[in-house]
Amino acid sequence: MSATQFAALARTTEPQTMLRRFLALDAVVTGVNGVAYLAASGPLGRLLDIDSGLLPALGVVLTVYAAGVAWLASRRQPPVVPVRAVIEINLAWAVLSFVALAVWLSPSTAGAVWIPLQALTVAGFALAQYVALRALTSPQDISD
Repeated sequence: MSATQFAALARTTEPQTMLRRFLALDAVVTGVNGVAYLAASGPLGRLLDIDSGLLPALGVVLTVYAAGVAWLASRRQPPVVPVRAVIEINLAWAVLSFVALAVWLSPSTAGAVWIPLQALTVAGFALAQYVALRALTSPQDISD
């Protein structure tokens, strides 16, 4: 996707607003996922065929992470370094999801669909945030 397509998705051409909206969307989706893992770990564990003991731990991590991303989204000008950290954490989550699916987890069909779907969603957040950050800063600033 081009920067223009991301701007259309964010419904703004203002890079600062675009970044804040993509961070906010990430925070909402991640927070809902975290709360679901906390509140419904038993039923979700059975549906996905994932140890229900793993889901509450992931729920805590995701909920705390979502709160941090929401805080960044609430800043008038989110600081570049923490935004880069969010992008890198999102990419790491996506990669680790696929690694866990290949090496460690043996989920149900629903889990085998859910895990890659959420990983691709998180990778999409990382890409959208990167494009918005790049539009906001010079390419040299991002690579530092």
